[in-house]
Amino acid sequence: MSAYSELESRFRRMSTLGEAAGVLHWDRAVLMPDGGAGARSDQLSALAMTLHEMITDDRLPDLLDRAAEDVAGDPWQSANLSEMRRGHIHASAVPADLVEALSTEGLACEMTWREARAKSDFSLVAPQLAGVLALVRQSADAKAEALGVAPYEALMDQYEPGGRTAHIDALFADLADFLPDFIETVLVHQGKREDALPLGGPFPIDAQRALGVRLMERLGFDFNRGRLDISLHPFCGGVPDDVRITTRYDESDFTQSLMGVLHETGHALYEMGLPSDWRHQPVGGARGMALHESQSLLIEMQACRSREFIEFAAPLMREAFDENGPAWAVDNLYHHYTKVARSLIRVD
Repeated sequence: MSAYSELESRFRRMSTLGEAAGVLHWDRAVLMPDGGAGARSDQLSALAMTLHEMITDDRLPDLLDRAAEDVAGDPWQSANLSEMRRGHIHASAVPADLVEALSTEGLACEMTWREARAKSDFSLVAPQLAGVLALVRQSADAKAEALGVAPYEALMDQYEPGGRTAHIDALFADLADFLPDFIETVLVHQGKREDALPLGGPFPIDAQRALGVRLMERLGFDFNRGRLDISLHPFCGGVPDDVRITTRYDESDFTQSLMGVLHETGHALYEMGLPSDWRHQPVGGARGMALHESQSLLIEMQACRSREFIEFAAPLMREAFDENGPAWAVDNLYHHYTKVARSLIRVD
């Protein structure tokens, strides 16, 4: 077996274990009773430690070096080897005890956050969050030294390969220069039109879910390879052949949940469309969070908030909630889905 073939085999096993951890994370958010948190923390920490041991194996550097000859002339294999090396560098920079602490403390903090969110009391989670941030800073310092970059850049590189502050700062500066005046212009223009008619309600959760499923299917979501559930905060997880979308519902307002479902569908379609020939290899995974988020926003903002989409969806909305009248006309629904307002956060 060539060095590259052995690496492919190793990373295939790591990918499978990582997917198992992902499903456990999904179950924790969707189905797990609160009393199972301790056991789930042990399970996920054990998987995190096993994966860390596998990717920091002392034999890996030699295999990575020898594999360079095996992949010469093949762009996909060369890119895959580069991603393997990048993953090894990131993992090797962080000691095992810090990996374990990040896993256990992060999971415990999230469980506390659920309680704090329900009670709208940040003080409940603040101490644990501070502890997690301290651990993340330790990880950032260790990775920064290994990568030869600033700590924040080391963290960015985890989620956006090659991301550097010089590039991000320029993007943010452009937005900071453009957005304030633009938002004011939009609000002035918006103020010249009549307010949207209220949609009434309540909107039963079963009806909201059925509408979401119907639109997901029309967008291309394959329910033979995925599902839709409820969680405290919407997310998209799972694996390309078993994508797990979650949302939350508000019976007084179906519009936000529906767009949340369509946003997560954008994430799911990207995952479902990843190259199957490179399944379980680093090069076959999502390229980074910027691209991932662009795909969800492409579906939600550019496609599903367009007038054309609202024209298509309006009859389905009226049918789902057995409603009619001026409030359910295309113009009014379009007004609801394109309204701009200053707010603290994009989702509640």
